[in-house]
Parts: sequence; C-alpha cells; structure tokens
Amino acid sequence: MNELLAVFIFFFAVIDPIGTVPVFIAVTRGHDEKFKRKVILKAVAVSVLVLLFFVVAGELLLNAINIPLSAFQIAGGIVLLLFALSMIFGESKPESEIKSLPNSTETAIFPLAIPSIASPGAMLGAVLMTRNTEYSWVEQLITSSMMIAVLGVVLVLLLLAAQVHKLIGDSGASIISRIMGLILSSVAVTNILNGIAHYFGLQVFT
Repeated sequence: MNELLAVFIFFFAVIDPIGTVPVFIAVTRGHDEKFKRKVILKAVAVSVLVLLFFVVAGELLLNAINIPLSAFQIAGGIVLLLFALSMIFGESKPESEIKSLPNSTETAIFPLAIPSIASPGAMLGAVLMTRNTEYSWVEQLITSSMMIAVLGVVLVLLLLAAQVHKLIGDSGASIISRIMGLILSSVAVTNILNGIAHYFGLQVFT
C-alpha cells in the first residue's frame, strides 16, 4: 500500500495536476463550455497515449541504441532534478507555461497536453518507474495504473477548473507547484544514486 502511494505521489509531482489548472484557464479563456470540454478530453487522451508510449517503448529505444539503463537513470535523474529545481527556484509551472501560449487552436496539444500534463519529467519518470530489469510486468501494470489515476485527477480538476482556481488562485497554484518540486527533487536524487549503484554493482538505495 505504501509503495502504491509512493508511486502515486511521484507521478502527482511530475505531472502536477493542480499546476495545470491555471494553464488550462489561460488557454481556454473566452471560449464556451463545449469547447473547453473538448480541449480537456483531447489533452488528457493525448497525455495518456504519450506516457504509455514511454512506458512500453522507452526502454526498448534505449536498448536499440545501446544506452545502459543505469546511464539513462543517472541522466534522467539529473534532468528530473533540474526540472524540480526550476519548479522550486524559477518560475512555477503555471507562470512559465502561460507565457508560451500559442496563437493556435491546437491548445489541447500545446501547451496543455505537452508539456503541461505529459511533461519531460513525466516522460522520464514513466521510463524509470517501469524498468524491465527491476519490475515485473504486473508491477509495471500497477505503476501504469497509478499514472493513469493521476491523469484521472487531472481530468477531474480541469473539469472543475473554475472552482479550483477560485479556491486556490494563481498564488496557491504556484505554492503547490513548488512543494511538488521539492518532493520531485528528492525522487530525482534517489534515481541518480540508484543509477550509480547499478553501474558499479553497489547496494541500491530505497
């Protein structure tokens, strides 16, 4: 049970559902409810497909180009750490992604699905949390289920975006995003240490 909770919290941190709410409000401002609902469903569906692709094919791609998983784990941990630090010390997720709004109707894809929901950190996390050398297919299925559960939270929060934003405001979303960054930085350091341990055949950190 604790492991399931840990996986859920990990994906909650890298996907950051609450931080997506201000981004969604910004990209759909001025549109009717039918349009907003269409954007939500499309964005979440695309995010599910993208992240499941990395669960299924991420490690296969690494093996195809002869990159050791331990090396990817270290590199992925470093990238996750930088991503987390940017959440803590830089602009928060809502602030940075609202600035990148395109003049396009494809807002469901960019910036909402990618990089707001299926962020680079989430893509890396999907690979790192479903390594074939460490996890059975049952464990990978459970991990994928937790990831999809977080995306379900994203779906619910976006459908209730107006109420959520009214409750927490931009400042609240920024604070929560930074807290998620702190949690994510701890996970990233653990991944780096485990990658080093795997490479040198040392004890794995848990």
